[in-house]
Amino acid sequence: MSNYKELSPSLRTIMTPGPVEVDPRVLRALSFPILGQFDPEFTSLMNETMAMLRELYMTDNEWCYPVDGTSRSGIEAVLVSLIQPGDKVLVPIYGRFGHLLVEISERCGAEVVFFETEWGTVFDPEEVIKAIHTHKPSLVAMVHGETSTGQMQPLAEIGKACRDLDVLLVVDAVATIGGTPVETDAWHLDAVMGGTQKCLSVPSGMAPLTYNSRVEQKLMSRKTVERGLRDATSARAEGRTIASNYFDLSQLQDYWSSARLNHHTEATSMLYGLHEGLRILLQEGLEARFQRHLVNERALVAGIQGMGLQLYGDMSSKLPVVTCITIPEGIDGESVRSMLLNDFSIEIASSFGPLKGQIWRIGTMGFSCQRKNVLHVLGALEAVLLRHRHVLPAGEAVQAALDVYAGKEGALC
Repeated sequence: MSNYKELSPSLRTIMTPGPVEVDPRVLRALSFPILGQFDPEFTSLMNETMAMLRELYMTDNEWCYPVDGTSRSGIEAVLVSLIQPGDKVLVPIYGRFGHLLVEISERCGAEVVFFETEWGTVFDPEEVIKAIHTHKPSLVAMVHGETSTGQMQPLAEIGKACRDLDVLLVVDAVATIGGTPVETDAWHLDAVMGGTQKCLSVPSGMAPLTYNSRVEQKLMSRKTVERGLRDATSARAEGRTIASNYFDLSQLQDYWSSARLNHHTEATSMLYGLHEGLRILLQEGLEARFQRHLVNERALVAGIQGMGLQLYGDMSSKLPVVTCITIPEGIDGESVRSMLLNDFSIEIASSFGPLKGQIWRIGTMGFSCQRKNVLHVLGALEAVLLRHRHVLPAGEAVQAALDVYAGKEGALC
């Protein structure tokens, strides 16, 4: 019989665009005793989670709840619940995850129209609005923050245009929620999907989302109560039934409503973690949290520039929680990442697709977004680059970051 070692994962400084380090209070919450999913104590916890999500998403929407699964599960749940075969969907792409929206929409049977801008940039909103007028989709799907390129797309003008034209706007905010403002109501976003493992600093495994009455109306037209739960009064779909049972938002909505119509067994411990992560976030305050992310981003950027490295992408549309760095010519990017991990226990990310091997990506998200982590990664990256015989001004990176933290004149520019 095999003798397996006790599980003891290494303690890392995780500076990737996700997952990130988890607040110890969240880890403690994950260990709490299990409650039954219809225990009044647990359903009260569900209601509190919904209320906190409304604050996070800056919305008055009734429906704010998590889908059990990684952040991709929330994206798929919204798209499969809204898209019927033949629906026209418009997807503007400026990185890897725009392509994901295309792929999922195509699997739902949509007629997908997509167009792409150069990676490292975002769209002028007028370009997207013009495409909406040209193609007349029923739904537009966009990424708010592209971790693959470190860019963030402005959405307010696009949202207003979609509302004026009665087009649904669905937004992937997995990378941005909890780290930078996501103004669901002010920007006229119809459905927004997030994730736990990035700026919320909760382990991967839930996808908190929100949607408004425009989306709910479409869900109700497709609603069918699960066969084993039906009675004579149960709703039957007017349109085509939602293809997925697990990701059927009309059924999940019943589960999260006061009806508590059984759908699945809730991921109890994960909900504890999400609840605690949201409580910590709101205790810090949204504005204070967003400012913390901005200051640490500025310190990191100042340090990167201080050691003479080149930032990747358009700085005017930079995603504040991910910083992309062009790998210097002649440097083996994977060798640098390996040394950071093995010698300093720091993890940063590479990239994929057309940017594979060309950039490093450093996340400053959630609990990982701390001064000590920024200074640690800058000092370690400088040391590793020197070991790789890259010429740089030794010591300048950390000093530049310290200038930002000290608030010196010009340091925050």
